[in-house]
Amino acid sequence: MPAMPADARRHMSMLRSYTPADLLTIGNAACGTVAIFLCLEHLAGQEVRFLWVAMLLLPLALVLDLLDGYVARLDRAHQSRLGADLDSLADVISFGVAPAVLGYTLGLRGGWDMLVLTYFVACGVSRLARFNVTSSSLADETTGKVKYFEGTPIPTSVVIVGVLALALWLGRTGDALWLGAYRVGPAWFHPIVLLYAASGSAMISATLRIPKP
Repeated sequence: MPAMPADARRHMSMLRSYTPADLLTIGNAACGTVAIFLCLEHLAGQEVRFLWVAMLLLPLALVLDLLDGYVARLDRAHQSRLGADLDSLADVISFGVAPAVLGYTLGLRGGWDMLVLTYFVACGVSRLARFNVTSSSLADETTGKVKYFEGTPIPTSVVIVGVLALALWLGRTGDALWLGAYRVGPAWFHPIVLLYAASGSAMISATLRIPKP
């Protein structure tokens, strides 16, 4: 059997370099990605079961996000160099883009709504980038562990997912969304979208400090 070319071995070496924590992080990203696809399936076919599965996948992504940090700390000698960046990219998908798409799917489709949802995602991206840059300066000198978060962590957006799940359960979606809808200038605005604005603003706060467990 002919030997595998050297360049092919190098391509596959990335997959072999994943640690167990990295695989959990990839699982987190996969949950968020599938949740987005299920929202699109619902928009195409109006099958509510797709939305319920999407909503269940995001708390599962949170569990995987918590587990990857725990597993990484169990074996500090073999921590992945990719770990921090993988974690941030996965979180952007599962706790930034996916909740925004879920809100759009449930009825936040006005022009002002989309602007707020975009702001929410941008805040999440900014929050994660800031954490990656400042984590070393915020770490405890003896343990190397970050002592606190500046701004709320992006996985707190799961709270919004819970609110949307309640709205779906009660049939308060689309035109029946809580607080109604208003025409503001050239576009429609649903006041409930301010949940996203508040969440995004809390993420990028420089004065709000949350102790890291």
